[in-house]
Amino acid sequence: MGVGKKKLCCGVTSIFIVIIVIVILTLAFTIFKPRDPIITLYPGSNIEVTSFLNPTQNITLDSIITIENPNYGVFRYKNTTSSVTFRGKVVGEAPIMDIYVPPHKKRNMTSPVAIMPLRLIQDPHFWIDVAAGTLNLTSTALMSGKVIAMNIFKRPATLYNSCNITVFILSKKSEAICESKLKV
Repeated sequence: MGVGKKKLCCGVTSIFIVIIVIVILTLAFTIFKPRDPIITLYPGSNIEVTSFLNPTQNITLDSIITIENPNYGVFRYKNTTSSVTFRGKVVGEAPIMDIYVPPHKKRNMTSPVAIMPLRLIQDPHFWIDVAAGTLNLTSTALMSGKVIAMNIFKRPATLYNSCNITVFILSKKSEAICESKLKV
């Protein structure tokens, strides 16, 4: 093989490698870039004001959490606990079990929320909010886990989630608006 053919072969191989590197980098910064999951909380709405008259017993509400993964990679989270606060004071907890969310899929899970009525009724604003007909709570969770792309790339990830929950006392209904931020 002549020197000219060796140079040509090395040149073509170099160009090919550069093109592959450019394609991989482009995919990494566009398609495979982790996006924030969409979390929807459907809080239990069976709150009775009379439940707070026995403050020694916790009130348990079943809530449904939907996690939608808009990414091309898998999300896997470890067990964690969500804190429920009323005006900055922790008044409840909800365990969040570990979950595996495939790419472009949704997963539903049920989580019992334990509300501690004694902590609620000790707050002077509680009865004012009840008289107004709404109870505003905040649920926050820090979910640690992994992002797995193409079963090759595994990176630690942390999902910060915050939900503002409004409980309408008279209609016994509730709604939640959630925001999530993924940090990889």
